[in-house]
Amino acid sequence: MTDRFSVFLGFATIGLCACLVVSAPAFAEPYLAVAKGMKCGLCHTSPTGGGKRTPYGNIFAQQELPAKYLSRAGAAPNYWTGEIFKYLAVGGDLRGGWNQTSVPGQPTSSNADLEEFLAYVEVRLIPRYLSLYLDWKLRPDDPVPREEYLRLTLWSGRVYVRGGQFFLPYGLRIQDDSAFMRQIPGINYNTPDTGWEIGLEHGDWSAQLAITRGTAGGPEIDSGKQYSMRLSYVRPTWRAGGSFSFNDSSIGDRQMQNIFAGLKTGRISWLVEFDYIIDDGTSTGRRSSWTSFIEANFAAWRGHNFKLSYEYFDPDVDVSENQQNRISAVWEYFPIQFLQTRVGYRRYDGIPQNPAQNRDQLFIELHVPF
Repeated sequence: MTDRFSVFLGFATIGLCACLVVSAPAFAEPYLAVAKGMKCGLCHTSPTGGGKRTPYGNIFAQQELPAKYLSRAGAAPNYWTGEIFKYLAVGGDLRGGWNQTSVPGQPTSSNADLEEFLAYVEVRLIPRYLSLYLDWKLRPDDPVPREEYLRLTLWSGRVYVRGGQFFLPYGLRIQDDSAFMRQIPGINYNTPDTGWEIGLEHGDWSAQLAITRGTAGGPEIDSGKQYSMRLSYVRPTWRAGGSFSFNDSSIGDRQMQNIFAGLKTGRISWLVEFDYIIDDGTSTGRRSSWTSFIEANFAAWRGHNFKLSYEYFDPDVDVSENQQNRISAVWEYFPIQFLQTRVGYRRYDGIPQNPAQNRDQLFIELHVPF
């Protein structure tokens, strides 16, 4: 057993014991959680956020987010909750759009496509205690499971255990998987893993500990495991936390740690995360890298959100002048319930020798949540 793994087990044990009394769910759309002063676990079925929405989450998305609730004249709102009956609930997300990429010295490329169609199913085998959860990305000829797990809930919802395939508990779970802090650690919506997770929640605290294959959804390749832990503290106007992950692999170990936070200042909701990663490759040796992320979300008026973010990535702290930056500006508009539009621009800035690291992107996205 490595010294770092021993340190991790000690840290995990202390953290989990400290949270046996206090914890709370993680957040999936962090800027909304910060803006409204609530925990995203209120809005999502998954213990760590994302995926299917709860009845509260569906009503919130229809009542609070759109600029206007569209209904028949004089008719009272008829909210979709996703509840089919006591033992079954469903939901989904449909995303499509257009994007254009400009790389120096190369022709500009563009394409329009249906990006994803996600379907969620929750089967409550024993309501409030035992459930089967399915999250699938549907494609015309090859559906892909993202999450498939059994969840056991105990102690009035303060403790859960789930086993199967799920997204690992690590950092801020923002929607943009192309962000450095989602791509570089390799923990995002395209890399679920298989194993077990225990979560503890109460009051303002949240803690999760997962033990998985460490193959990002792929088959078992060795006897090593990945150990992931996330701890957070949530208040009405701010939140803070940290994550730790250690992947014991035959091709090289990876240790990751981060700190993250959110803050509400008037109409602006701030998010920040710093990740530090140590890779010990069997053939490449030791390398350290880090990323940083800061984002401001400005709720100008009902139905409109303006997002501005800055990202930094240093792929090797021992090599100078190899850093990369990314700036994003996005306008999100919710005209009516079940419809979101996003228009944005991203600018990448990296080493001059690599044109792809200095590209520009324009995109338009339509999102139908249900």
